[in-house]
Amino acid sequence: MSNELKSFVKDYMTRNVITVNPDTPNIDIINIMKQTKHDGFPVVNENHEIVGIITASDLLLKDWTDGDTASKVMSTEVLVVNENMSINDASRVMFRHGVSRLPVVNNERKALGIITNTDMVRSHIERSTPNKVKSYRKTMEQLYGLSTTLKRENVPVSKIRPTQDRVYADELEGRMYELEKGLAEPAIVVKTGNRYILVDGHHRAVASTKLGLDAIDSYVVDLQADIPLGMEKTAEKQGLNTFSDIKIIDDDQHPLMALTETIKTAKTKEIQNR
Repeated sequence: MSNELKSFVKDYMTRNVITVNPDTPNIDIINIMKQTKHDGFPVVNENHEIVGIITASDLLLKDWTDGDTASKVMSTEVLVVNENMSINDASRVMFRHGVSRLPVVNNERKALGIITNTDMVRSHIERSTPNKVKSYRKTMEQLYGLSTTLKRENVPVSKIRPTQDRVYADELEGRMYELEKGLAEPAIVVKTGNRYILVDGHHRAVASTKLGLDAIDSYVVDLQADIPLGMEKTAEKQGLNTFSDIKIIDDDQHPLMALTETIKTAKTKEIQNR
C-alpha cells in the first residue's frame, strides 16, 4: 500500500491539546482537570517543546505542598511519538510500554497534540477506508481502461455532488463531534472532467456543511478524463445537486444501531420465554 493510504499518527491524533508549563501551580492544574475531565497534560517549555507530563496519579501519589508547581511532580522521562509515525508502530510503542496516551511532536520536538488508546482503536475500526479507496480506484481503472491519480486534498463543498439522498441524524451528530475534535477520516471523491462526485462519506460531508466548513478533507481519485458516471445519472434523477438536497432522517436510527437494538430486544424476549 502506498504512503498516500497508510495511516499515520497525524491522521488520528487530537490537536489543540491543553498544555501546562513547569511553572504552572499544581492547584491550577487540579482545577483544569476538574473543568475539562482530563486526567493528564503535556508539560511544555517556552519554545513549546515537551519537557514532561503531569497526570492525576502524579498529583495524588507524589509529595507536594501549596505553592508547588508542575515541575515538582511531573514525570520528565516522557515517551513521545512523531506525527509521521505509522499508527501500527505507535500502537506497538503504547502496548509495549503499557501507556494509554502519547504526546505527539514534530521533527523539532514541538508539541502538536496527543494520541490515546481510544484513537488507536478508532484507527483500526476505520482501516477499511484506505482499502475502499484502493478497491474503488482499481475498479474504475479496469472498467474504463485508464490510469487514475490519487491525491488527498481539501475539496470545496460547493464543487462536490452528493450521490446519497439521505443521512441519519444520530450518525450525523457523531460525525460533527469528530470534525470538531479533528478526528474525522477523509471522504472518497472521484473527479471526472471538472466535476467532483462524492463516493463515500456523506455523513462527514453533511456534517461539514452543518458546521459551516468550506472544504472537505478527501481522497480524490482523478480519472484524468471526462466520463459521465452512472452514479451521476442516478443523482440527477434523484434531484441531488448539493448537500442541501440530502434528507436528514431524525425519526429512525441508523440501520446498524437499529439492528443492534433488534438483536437486544430479541435476546430479552428469548430469556423471558425460557
